Amino acid sequence: MNNPQPEFDVVVVGGGPAGMAAAARAAECGLKVGLIDDNPALGGQIWRSSLAGQTDRECLTWTQRIQAAGVRVLCGKVFQQPQPGVLLAEGSDHLYELRYRELVLATGARERFLPFPGWTLPNVIGAGGLQAMVKAGLPVNGKQIVVAGSGPLLLAVAAYLRKHGAQIAMICEQASWTRLAGFGFALLRQPDKIVQGMRLKRELAGIPFSLNCWPVAASGTGALESVTISRNGRVENIRCDYLACGFHLVPNIELALLVGCEIRNGYVQTDAYQRTTAAHVYCAGEPTGIGGIELAVIEGQIAGLVTRKRESEARKLFARRERLRGFARALDRTFDLRPELRELAAPETIVCRCEDVRYSCLRQHSSWREAKLQTRCGMGPCQGRVCGPATNFLLGWNSESVRPPLFPARVESLASASSAAQLPD
Repeated sequence: MNNPQPEFDVVVVGGGPAGMAAAARAAECGLKVGLIDDNPALGGQIWRSSLAGQTDRECLTWTQRIQAAGVRVLCGKVFQQPQPGVLLAEGSDHLYELRYRELVLATGARERFLPFPGWTLPNVIGAGGLQAMVKAGLPVNGKQIVVAGSGPLLLAVAAYLRKHGAQIAMICEQASWTRLAGFGFALLRQPDKIVQGMRLKRELAGIPFSLNCWPVAASGTGALESVTISRNGRVENIRCDYLACGFHLVPNIELALLVGCEIRNGYVQTDAYQRTTAAHVYCAGEPTGIGGIELAVIEGQIAGLVTRKRESEARKLFARRERLRGFARALDRTFDLRPELRELAAPETIVCRCEDVRYSCLRQHSSWREAKLQTRCGMGPCQGRVCGPATNFLLGWNSESVRPPLFPARVESLASASSAAQLPD
């Protein structure tokens, strides 16, 4: 196995909007920049799955800037930091030992899943996950699909699936009319968001959209056949082939925790210049707060500029960032999960899918650590990325601790990591 050891002024982890903007701006300042992502195509989940031509053009623009500035783009997963200034990442046939002076974390976010009876049935899939599968070739033409959970992603996914021939039986949003109305007022200060919303409204015309609505059970013999929903307090059953389900987003903060960043209320803490509490480490995009593409790009640019000590240029972006952060706060308020969802999981409902740990077993314990020790909850291949946010919501447990490797890695990579940990400073 090859063992490249590229050295950079700046390493950016994450190839989405924030990471692309950070890498381009840092490289345009004359720094040697490496950008690593676990997907060979830049854009992150949000740009790779975008429907908007405007967004696609913006992604292309940043891609061209990255290429013109000489950013080295690598494909791999960062799984360990053996010592400050060094990251180890595993590619398809490489172990990358990335040495850097400054580090920008732009690791994005993932869907939050909440357990309910039947959620482990085949064809009950994350909303973004189903969209990704369709992009990879899964045929959904003529399939009956219920899209449920919370957050703007539901609308984008429903529009995408409909465009590919799916029959969207219903979009179920757990937020209330009151909260959505408040979100509408926040949109008045974001003209671009209004345009996006009108486009989605046209694309979703005729599809039933219900607020105060969420799935309570999925049923089927061997695979999903129907979903039972609660709509305005009344229970209904809908026949469907797929349930695309996700309850807004949670930030990917595992690498930030590993390198020593302070986390507060689930997000990486940064100062006005996107610096974290860890020396020479910056963070931009969704790990600092779920705010969407525009905010991620602004934060990424600020981080990239500050790695070259261009604080005065970065300050010119502060006002726009603050406006966008107001929208992000409105997003959090609107799609905050209602307490009724804590009652979805039955005692026999599996919460940790990797280790088949049921809710009744978890309720016997008082903390995430105790549950891990006694039940192996969070110790499977996903390393708590699914059950961690779920138990945080259901039981109030804090799972903000990590240990390497961050992802399953090959034995030879782990052996090399052990050797790298012995390298002198």
